[in-house]
Amino acid sequence: MRIDAIVFDCEDAAPLARFWAAALEWRVAPYDADEVARLAERGVDDLEDDPSVMVEPTEDDPPGLPVLFFTEVPERKAGKNRLHIDVVADESVDAEVIRLEGLGATLRNWAEEEGNVWAVMLDPEGNEFCVMPAEA
Repeated sequence: MRIDAIVFDCEDAAPLARFWAAALEWRVAPYDADEVARLAERGVDDLEDDPSVMVEPTEDDPPGLPVLFFTEVPERKAGKNRLHIDVVADESVDAEVIRLEGLGATLRNWAEEEGNVWAVMLDPEGNEFCVMPAEA
């Protein structure tokens, strides 16, 4: 068994998908003609209004990584995530925090355990994720 996809419930799928695509240096999955037609049949004429957007690794990423889906739901986020993503900084955690803030994330706090320091951040819709040092 393997993980195929990680799904985020969200308020606005397209912008959140773009944030995560930029954050991970992945890409929003391209729309083929069949998908555009399927969405049009459901009344979605502008891809910015797609209620479920997929973000996928690039060809340069290792094989077998899951895709991310951002799916709109009617209710707002109510509390702390029960599951979150840890990402590893390519360079320093400080540099990654600055880059992610430039994309729309917010630094929630710094955490430390057994000499390891990492950043707890919020994506543009308030989903928690951690930026870990490469050596952690």
